[in-house]
Amino acid sequence: MITSPTFAGRRYAVLGLARSGMATVEALLASGAHVTAWDRQDGPRAALAGRCTIADPLEIDLAGFDGVVVSPGVPLNTHPIAARARAAGVPVIGDIELFAQARASLPPHKVVGITGTNGKSTTTALLHHICAVAGLPVTMGGNIGLPILAQEPLPEGGVYVLELSSYQIDLTRSLDCDVAVLLNVTPDHLDRYDGFEGYKQSKLRLFGMQTEPHAAIVADTDESLLQHILDLPTGPGTLSLPPEEPNFAVHDQAAFPALQGPHNAQNIWAAAAVAQALGIPAEALAHALRTYPGLPHRMERIGEFDGVLFVNDSKATNPASTAPALSAYPHVHWIVGGLPKGDDLDECASGFPHVVRAYTIGEAGPHFADILESHMPVERCEMMCEAVRRAIACAQPGEVVLLSPACASFDQFRDYEKRGDAFREIVLSLTSGADDACCDPERAA
Repeated sequence: MITSPTFAGRRYAVLGLARSGMATVEALLASGAHVTAWDRQDGPRAALAGRCTIADPLEIDLAGFDGVVVSPGVPLNTHPIAARARAAGVPVIGDIELFAQARASLPPHKVVGITGTNGKSTTTALLHHICAVAGLPVTMGGNIGLPILAQEPLPEGGVYVLELSSYQIDLTRSLDCDVAVLLNVTPDHLDRYDGFEGYKQSKLRLFGMQTEPHAAIVADTDESLLQHILDLPTGPGTLSLPPEEPNFAVHDQAAFPALQGPHNAQNIWAAAAVAQALGIPAEALAHALRTYPGLPHRMERIGEFDGVLFVNDSKATNPASTAPALSAYPHVHWIVGGLPKGDDLDECASGFPHVVRAYTIGEAGPHFADILESHMPVERCEMMCEAVRRAIACAQPGEVVLLSPACASFDQFRDYEKRGDAFREIVLSLTSGADDACCDPERAA
């Protein structure tokens, strides 16, 4: 794990003991800090009994604490811990901020921070792969993989690649990224912010924490975002932007099977710009792009059966994330629906001409069917297994059955991973000749 003498003798309260919270407690204790920990569940509290103080930060005097560490899932705009910590003069932080404070005691290294509404996970994993192919010591964390504090420190010359959500940036004060990346900003998580502008400002804070001569890479062409970065009183020393007429065209993208579609062309451009900033040779970059295996649930190729390709894009939980997936293939049987994040599919409209037929599922299914029926044939399915069964019956060789729901999963599945796993299991079951694919969301959840 990552430890630091910076934390020795300091006092921290940790609220929430899931993976990142427990990793935080362990790292702080190993560093000689005094920790007060709390979780609503009995199990995590019992696991730490006798090793630290067990008490709810909402019920103790926080004066004198050096920080209250919370999960990114804690809504700072509504949760009472924010006001309570502010009244005590104690910062509310996350594990990424603790990592930032620990950096001075780690072997010399570089940090790449990647944010954006869509594409963060793919770009983070792709850059991790590029660094590994180039022979650099590398790890990834933040909003992907193991909690960063649970990982072993990298040797000298290592690269920490961090996927950073807006929630994580909100809890971070001193992360001076050697390279900071903004992929795009579209409306999302607006229940946590003062409108879209508040959400954008959260993303842009990543650049406000940078200092010269560090680098910023911005794929989004919104002039207001660029101007904000340029106007920062402190910030990156260099700013890399896409071409003036950005189509993010990448020569021979067809040679990269796990990186199809215009959204992945944008991800490739950003990752290549970071690789250049890190001094990675062009030959290593090209080899890494060809060999990148892709991420589960993000344009994941399940397999090709009777000439039909099945693609799991369950991680597309909003229309802006689904739109590029529709554009990646010319003939798509689209499985769409779940718990909606909005009332329309306008951001997907550019991909409608690629859709042979849509299969609507979940809570959003009836409304989405009403929207789509004037644009394409629609089958109202409700359940995933029925949608896959009908798509298999309709799809022709050369076409694609694509799960890209444009919705959250929580109406029928615990998370997008479980939804994607269910899709994979149903596809493999039905294409093997079985007809017993599970239509019970509770089994999949």
